[in-house]
Amino acid sequence: MESITINSNIENLRAVEAQVDKLSKKLGISDEVYGKILISTVEAVNNAILHGNKGIETKTVKVDFIADGTVFEVTVTDQGEGFDYNHLPDPTDPANIENLHGRGVFIMRSLADNIEYNPSGNQVRMKFKY
Repeated sequence: MESITINSNIENLRAVEAQVDKLSKKLGISDEVYGKILISTVEAVNNAILHGNKGIETKTVKVDFIADGTVFEVTVTDQGEGFDYNHLPDPTDPANIENLHGRGVFIMRSLADNIEYNPSGNQVRMKFKY
C-alpha cells in the first residue's frame, strides 16, 4: 500500500496524478484502465478538496493506493463532514444537464468497477480490475 496526503489546494492534484502515473507504470496497467483510475481519482480528490474540506487549505486529503495483482483500489478521505451520497441529483436529467457541477460522482460510478462510501460520506473507495 502507498499513500499520499495533500493540503486542500487544487494545485496539489498534480502530486496525486504523479502517484497514479508511477503506480500504473510499475504495475503494467493498460492505458484504458489507467485512464479510468486517473479520471476517477482526480474527481474524488477534487470533490474532497472543494466540497469535503470546503477549500480550507489547512485541511488535508489522504489518498491510499492498494494493488493485489488483479484489483487496483483507491481510497480518498477528507476532513469534511461528509455528504449523503445516496441522494445526489441525476446529472443526466434534462433539468440538470446545464449544471456545471454534480457530474463527479456520476463519472466515478461509471468508470470504477466498484465504489463504496463510508457511512458519513467523507471517504470513497474505488476498485478497478486490471
